[in-house]
Amino acid sequence: MAIVRATCPTCGDIELNVKSVQVQLCINTTASTYSFLCPDCRLIVNKDANEVIVDSLTRAGAPLVTWSLPAELQEPKVGPAICHDDLLEFHMALESESWQQELAALSDRR
Repeated sequence: MAIVRATCPTCGDIELNVKSVQVQLCINTTASTYSFLCPDCRLIVNKDANEVIVDSLTRAGAPLVTWSLPAELQEPKVGPAICHDDLLEFHMALESESWQQELAALSDRR
């Protein structure tokens, strides 16, 4: 079994089994990362990975997980962007006891 040398931000340089490393690849952008659980501090560490790192890790036996960007990113955006004031107003609205009824009334008007 191959041994991988990696760096934990807390513990520094560590060694772990290649099966303890997972490679993630976005099929839309080809952006890639790898992650592992530090055997010393138990911190989950995520690092960017270039093509050479992805190839080396997967050839050595690290599992590869592919993922896609959410479809919502492709939806057309209409209206102004949400600002800090909008979030504050939303937060305050959720603090009222009648927010569910107010939301239902807005839905009924459509």
